[in-house]
Amino acid sequence: MRQELMSLPKTLAEDVAKNLVMVAKLLDEDAEQAYGYAKVALRLASRVAAVREAAGFAAYGVEKYAEALAEFRAARRMTGSSHLWPVMADCERGLGRPEKALAMAGEPEVQKLDKAGQVEMRLVAAGARRDMGQAEAAVVTLQSPELASHSVQPWTARLRYAYADALLAVGREEEAREWFARALEADQGGMTDASDRLAQLDGVEFVDALDPEADLEVDAEEGLEPEKPEGLKEPEELKEPEGEAEDAPAGEPGEPGKSEADRTGRDGEDER
Repeated sequence: MRQELMSLPKTLAEDVAKNLVMVAKLLDEDAEQAYGYAKVALRLASRVAAVREAAGFAAYGVEKYAEALAEFRAARRMTGSSHLWPVMADCERGLGRPEKALAMAGEPEVQKLDKAGQVEMRLVAAGARRDMGQAEAAVVTLQSPELASHSVQPWTARLRYAYADALLAVGREEEAREWFARALEADQGGMTDASDRLAQLDGVEFVDALDPEADLEVDAEEGLEPEKPEGLKEPEELKEPEGEAEDAPAGEPGEPGKSEADRTGRDGEDER
């Protein structure tokens, strides 16, 4: 990327670089903001392949798949590289064209990808199969030497997770549980929710300790009476002793006709 930016005037190159840094920093945290920085970089240097690629990923992050696909195609024309092929195919899925994504999985460009790219293409193809209602075919698509390998690579956790999810979709729950566990073993960076999926399969439910409604639901399920807040009186305690109302003043100055019972009722509501 630095070499590409060197073709720009120094001040312009610095401005573009700053925006690209913000895109990379915010892409996973705030996709909308990352998209905004990418648009600025694109206005400044639309003829730089790295800018077009960054704009593509930013648009992809906010689900603007047509725009992302256009940017990825532009970047590919500029560089001649095939490394964007899998994400381009996934954009086709996002646009509701899984058949096109599946066709791309069989193109010669896939053979030019490195191992990580080929695994990514396999994930996209399996997703396309599921989009088309071919759940069993998705399971078969993911079966590969990379899936069977015991070595842990950056893509291992996602591949195992996708396989577990595909197994679950066809009702093979025990196998799915095994593969979610294997995905969790490989997921050192916490990129999947394999632990949550395992808990769901084991019937474990998580409760938000800060959510009072969740506590009430748990108490109801266990047949427990909800705890009453301290200081809250029972209805009987709010009743006035008999005879006191007759001795009380008829009303406050300036409020003829207002009885003490009326004021007590309103004040009681305020307290509650």
